[in-house]
Amino acid sequence: MVEYLEMNNEYLVEVKDVVKDYSNHRALDHVNISIEKGKIHGLLGPNGAGKTTLIRILNQITAPDSGEVIFDGQPFRRSDLDSIGYLPEERGLYKKMKVGDQAIYLSRLKGLSSHEAKERLQVWFERMGIMPWWNKKVSELSKGMAQKVQFICTVIHEPKLLIFDEPFSGFDPINVEILKDEILRLRENGHTLIFSTHNMQSVEDLCDNLTLINRSKVVLQGEVQSIRKSYKGNRYKVIYDSQPSFPSDLDKYFFVNEINTDDHDYTSLLLENRQSLSSNEIINLCTQWGNISHFEEIIPSMNEIFLDIVKKQ
Repeated sequence: MVEYLEMNNEYLVEVKDVVKDYSNHRALDHVNISIEKGKIHGLLGPNGAGKTTLIRILNQITAPDSGEVIFDGQPFRRSDLDSIGYLPEERGLYKKMKVGDQAIYLSRLKGLSSHEAKERLQVWFERMGIMPWWNKKVSELSKGMAQKVQFICTVIHEPKLLIFDEPFSGFDPINVEILKDEILRLRENGHTLIFSTHNMQSVEDLCDNLTLINRSKVVLQGEVQSIRKSYKGNRYKVIYDSQPSFPSDLDKYFFVNEINTDDHDYTSLLLENRQSLSSNEIINLCTQWGNISHFEEIIPSMNEIFLDIVKKQ
């Protein structure tokens, strides 16, 4: 396991040596995770890895067999649920109720008065573009509209911790961007978020830190950009704006992964640095062979890292 998080940071949630067994299956095997306050923490893993079990423990739907959860510096208590908002992957609204009435009802379950709930909800409904649906029945909503309502009801009581399980499921690209903006705004306002998803691009776009669980164990944990940089393999991409003239002993300097020339005579060269040359030294060499229009070090995506780790296990 690779650990990157500093132990002296301030955490809202600390999962300490948690074990959970079901019959003959161990769902969580001595799991340790620390969630920094005011950060978005990605919770990743293939199906069956143990993510759902951990989320259920954090919502006190079930309890660990051993280990403990610390919430805001204290042992996890039932009353801490008032400080948590949970958007499950499986959505559920009462289809025969009017949208506004249901949103007020769910908000009151979170401790808001009717007046306060209505005021906050109207602000959110306007911002999310669904105010015209206030007096419609839930059954009249599209899947995306219903998800917006449930998202609002999850955050309406302004909890310390928000847990989103696949929040973009069923959204079109425009609404995905709207929801991403709202998630980032929640972080800017001091909320802590746990973000569970299979969409690795969303992890790169949103998450500060992440934990990857596979086969019930934490196999990777840390700050997203630090993890990506740690997995880089001295790979570079060079694009020439015309056909370059490569030397016959090109492989003396680099291992060449790929050379492609498009219809406009732009040539891209993917290479691996074999001699621990600096970026400037690589550029100086490459400019001897042609006019460079683009140069970059290739940093692996979280999707590539995810697949690499899971496949190796």
